Amino acid sequence: MYATIPRNPGRLHGLWALTYRELKKWFNEPMLLFLSIFQPLLWMGLFGKVIDFNAILVNYLGVPGDFANALIRLFGTTDYFSFMVVGMITFLAYLTTLYSGISLVLDRRTGFLGKVLSTPVARETVVLSKVLSSTIRAVVEALVVLVIALFLGFRLAPTFGVVGLLGFVAVISLLCAGLSSLFLLTAIRSKEWEPQVLVANLFSLPLLFASNALFPQSMLPGWLQVVVRINPITYATDALRQLILYPLNPTQFAVDLAYLVTFTLLIFVGCTLLSRRYLTQ
Repeated sequence: MYATIPRNPGRLHGLWALTYRELKKWFNEPMLLFLSIFQPLLWMGLFGKVIDFNAILVNYLGVPGDFANALIRLFGTTDYFSFMVVGMITFLAYLTTLYSGISLVLDRRTGFLGKVLSTPVARETVVLSKVLSSTIRAVVEALVVLVIALFLGFRLAPTFGVVGLLGFVAVISLLCAGLSSLFLLTAIRSKEWEPQVLVANLFSLPLLFASNALFPQSMLPGWLQVVVRINPITYATDALRQLILYPLNPTQFAVDLAYLVTFTLLIFVGCTLLSRRYLTQ
């Protein structure tokens, strides 16, 4: 007796195969990993190590004697390098996810998407595979950057442990899932990759500077505060600092986590619903 193929495979049918295909392109090209990590490392080296806030406080602001308290009031730590490393990690997550939309367009252009859609694979599974692969990539790259930063002088919080590490992975995953879904949302009906590149280039630096990645939110101008408060990078960066740099503030961490969960769920659900209707060859 021959086995019968089910007419209605589950919604997640083909998820691992599609996710593995995306990851295979990544780990078969080690240069992609190097280039993904190089930009945050460049920022850490040229920006985090070159700007000496101790000298600025003494020579330009005239803060006398012990200026450690002034640095703590500004950055929550006496080490600006450690402060901005966390921002670079969240920015790395953003850089990794922005290619999700481009990948979808290229699959359409090469005909691969048409072949997938002609199989029992659900349209939302295609989207989920892109989100999952970019999230896995971002988590691995963020961990690599964190390890390198430790050798460059990053100061972990004394309370950091296994729970903090799991929280680190969870926050990066939430941020990446939300941002990847957002970029896929813009590419669901697109047949050209150029607009996706323009969108990525247009929003990269504004989202970085309109957050607390490089400077505390209190130092940014008032007209920019509206963007800072809705920017998911702001909440992800603050949550990571609570986990790996500062003493944990449970209330603030809960606020950051709630925002990230809400943002990710809304964007991901919207992306999957639209993919069911509009994702075509």
